[in-house]
Amino acid sequence: MKYQLAIFDLDGTILDTLKDLTDSVNHSLGKYNCPERSIDEIRNFVGNGILTLIKRSVPNNSDDVLINNVYEDFCEYYKEHNADSTKEYDGITELFLKLRSKGIKIAVVSNKADFAVKSLCKKYFDGLIDVCIGERTNVRRKPAPDSVNEVLSQFETAPENAVYIGDSNIDILTAKNACTDCISVSWGFRDTEFLKKNGASVIVRNVRELYDKIVSEN
Repeated sequence: MKYQLAIFDLDGTILDTLKDLTDSVNHSLGKYNCPERSIDEIRNFVGNGILTLIKRSVPNNSDDVLINNVYEDFCEYYKEHNADSTKEYDGITELFLKLRSKGIKIAVVSNKADFAVKSLCKKYFDGLIDVCIGERTNVRRKPAPDSVNEVLSQFETAPENAVYIGDSNIDILTAKNACTDCISVSWGFRDTEFLKKNGASVIVRNVRELYDKIVSEN
């Protein structure tokens, strides 16, 4: 087997979370009379954690009080509404089942808040993911390799025997910093041209191609 461990990003990789993120941001912005953001703006704002998402979403030159208020409201609202419109990308459940049948461990490492990562993974992929980790206090976010290294250590897997799968430049850098291979998916929040410009060396267009890249020795 080419890899013993497949580590996945969440947003834009295994789940399409964009509408719920957009709705939750706009709910929180509206509470403080800030202009709403479009779904395409939110698409470009995600990837570096919730606080960064909020800083990018509030008006320019917003003070820390407003940022913190919108952030806290977002977290409270998103806890209750993170699965209103979210859906898995086609074939992900089947992919996980096939990987598990091959003895490949599955993990999720995301910059999404840890509470949301765990609740969404349980809701959509209960029993199919061996470990899931989100953003936590005092742990560096991706592209720092800390959480990936934690998973590697937990499964006693060398970096060369693991692969990181994601849809963004942050994921490419995360894999590089953790010394794992990287597979980029083209169905997520960043397009193929963007991924290529940001150093993607392997890009897959669908779940079948992704499965082949994970299990094939060639």
